[in-house]
Amino acid sequence: MTDSATTRAARLADVARLAGVSAATASRALNGNDRGVREANRARVLEAAKTLGYTTNLAAQAVARGRSRGVMLVAKGMPDDFANPITAGVLKATQRRSLPFTLVSAGTEQSDLVEAVNLARSHRPETLVITGGRAADDTTIPALIEALRHYEDEGGRVVLISQEGLPFDTVTYANRQGGYDMATALVDLGYREFAVISGMKHGMTQRDRTEGFVAGLADADIEVSADRILVGEFNRDAAYAMTGELLRRNVNVEAIFAVNDAMALGVLTFLRDTGDSRRVAVAGFDDIKALRDITPSLTTVHMPWEQIAEEALAMTVLPRTTPPRTTVVKGHVIVRESTPRVTR
Repeated sequence: MTDSATTRAARLADVARLAGVSAATASRALNGNDRGVREANRARVLEAAKTLGYTTNLAAQAVARGRSRGVMLVAKGMPDDFANPITAGVLKATQRRSLPFTLVSAGTEQSDLVEAVNLARSHRPETLVITGGRAADDTTIPALIEALRHYEDEGGRVVLISQEGLPFDTVTYANRQGGYDMATALVDLGYREFAVISGMKHGMTQRDRTEGFVAGLADADIEVSADRILVGEFNRDAAYAMTGELLRRNVNVEAIFAVNDAMALGVLTFLRDTGDSRRVAVAGFDDIKALRDITPSLTTVHMPWEQIAEEALAMTVLPRTTPPRTTVVKGHVIVRESTPRVTR
């Protein structure tokens, strides 16, 4: 069998020859780098690639460039009960750009994220997006910064979807403002007796949402005592148990704010199981897609997760700056059936 374009996989040189352009021009057109490529040439290259059935040799590209094209997302502490909305947002954003997408799931221990970043570095991705909340007492932050700086020194690009404060471009969301706005909305609905189902004690996301909510109530002259703020794991099962603990104390509570929707669903489930769902209102934070199937529909802070992902990927093609960029994305409260207006 002869080594011809009809008996082997088409090569870049075959595409360039058929399109009547240089190999460099064909490469730029096929890899989405249109700088210096005339539209007519780009169209001929794409048509030639289609005719020959050409697919980009990603392994060869990685060897030649020392880095594989695409986006690798490292997600810390992914929940096992509901889909991570940030992961879904980044996946859609990469699909719109026709970029390869790889997901690395890190555990919940502080050292797990550093290990996941070093694993990601070994795969030589072009872009590394890190998502997941941070803890205020995280002693591994210096090691994480060092690992990410090594990765950027090797030619990669880092963007964080997390709390601001690390020396890398970051997309963050207004957690404190969202908590404050939720408190204001619930007060406007007539609620006066509150409890908060919060997350891990040192978790920055949970802390900011809780503090924002408490501040919003304080501005309405409503105080939430410390015993009404329950701290535990950041998931549905923990919230279910904390709701039981709260109600067994016979606390007079009209509304429970859970600092994420997965936890809010745990609260709703406990109230349903014990027949208290009509007595206690519930609100969450995030507006995950699972809420479409919940009755009663959940009042929550809607976060534009696809916009957050788009902002992050847009940052990856910008040059690094000193100081690094920070983009803050705000959410808004959506009032639904789980918090009916109070009539006294």
